[in-house]
Amino acid sequence: MGYGRMTDREWESIRKIVGSERVSMGESILDLHSKDESFHQRRRPDVVVWPIRTEEISEILKMANEKRIPVTPWGAGTSLEGNPIPVEGGIVLDLQQMNHIHEIRKEDLQVRVEPGVIYKELNKTLSRYGLFFPPDPGASATIGGMIGNNASGIRTIKYGSTKDFVLGMVVVLPSGEVIRVGTNAVKTSSGYDLCRLFVGSEGTLGVVTEVNLRLTGLPAEFMAAVAQFHSIREATDTVFQIMCSGLSPAALEFLDAPTVQVVNQFKKLSLGEKPTLFIEFHGASATGLKEELEMIKEICQENQSFQFDSGIGREERNRLWEARYGVRESIKVNNPGFTPLVIDTAVPISKYSEMVEWGQKVVKKKGLKGYAFGHAGSGNLHMEILGIPEEKAQWQRVREAEEEIVHFALECGGTATGEHGVGIGKKKFMKKEHGKSLALMKQIKKLLDPNGIMNPGKIFD
Repeated sequence: MGYGRMTDREWESIRKIVGSERVSMGESILDLHSKDESFHQRRRPDVVVWPIRTEEISEILKMANEKRIPVTPWGAGTSLEGNPIPVEGGIVLDLQQMNHIHEIRKEDLQVRVEPGVIYKELNKTLSRYGLFFPPDPGASATIGGMIGNNASGIRTIKYGSTKDFVLGMVVVLPSGEVIRVGTNAVKTSSGYDLCRLFVGSEGTLGVVTEVNLRLTGLPAEFMAAVAQFHSIREATDTVFQIMCSGLSPAALEFLDAPTVQVVNQFKKLSLGEKPTLFIEFHGASATGLKEELEMIKEICQENQSFQFDSGIGREERNRLWEARYGVRESIKVNNPGFTPLVIDTAVPISKYSEMVEWGQKVVKKKGLKGYAFGHAGSGNLHMEILGIPEEKAQWQRVREAEEEIVHFALECGGTATGEHGVGIGKKKFMKKEHGKSLALMKQIKKLLDPNGIMNPGKIFD
């Protein structure tokens, strides 16, 4: 599909819509919006715009659609699959100035926000009301970015992912038309679920400008534990048994030994450098949590856990989880000169042990360096395989390892991307994962975006 290009006329049109101070073609600005945190090739947009109102976005999309100019929404740029890279140039809509919390409805456990709100800042505000928004992708993601990728994170097994908290939203379609989808009710059986259509669409169907989110009450007590094992199989089998036990952890994370090692070095910690589980429970009383802790300890000991460190309360929880939050930065700092290819598979929980072992086997077979960690309780495995893209033969082995690991996940009935989205990197797996239903997705894209201007080059070829 041929795309139109920005001319002085389009530039002047945008300037009239938002004003000179909220539009830029400066070299440094274009560079900042040419790449996310992935290894994918950078691509500059032609112009960056900072809208602050739905009406501005509507006018810009109307103009862009008429001229067939590509438009890419931008959140915080922390994605890992090239999701916001403007591969066809055009206009980047940086939504970070649309960062207002419009309304907190404590009595309904709901909040109405703009897409540029950072979820960590949102939770800081909500905590004053005894509320929180549970999805926790780890990075300083915006609500809009989390909606685009259906982000989840460490608390998925108890609370769910972003899609489970979106009640309604305002969306600007590629034509410039503004629609509202969803309701303020926590349940509805009225018509198609358009909220879930837009959640996870990575900005390919329109621009979300306002969201109504469901919240939950802050737990009164926290319980956290770190369990260590001599083998990966002992650790991952423990995950399966915990999930089958009737217990309901808020988080259940896995780190392999190399990952623990780099975290120790970066965070100056002294964890045993063995396969490790990080476990968290939320509850109303410390007494109840202690009982669950004892049950977890018994399951871990049955699987030959040699170290079990636990604590009650926020401070102890933060101490034990410091290592988990520092994983990606630890890998980066301890491997200067290398680029990670991040794999984000998810499989049924019964296949998790096999998934981890297969990933380790592939990396070893290819003679590569890799790290395995992830949200084990929801069957989600992250693997970071290191290489140097300029060294063609080595990087080819990295890409081959990715293919083998993802195809194994799909054969297990899993997915190529548990929470990072499709973006650029996972497009090649879409046909194998979705089969004939992929054609229906393309028809939906064509219906809503006939000129293909919204974030082109993502999800589909």
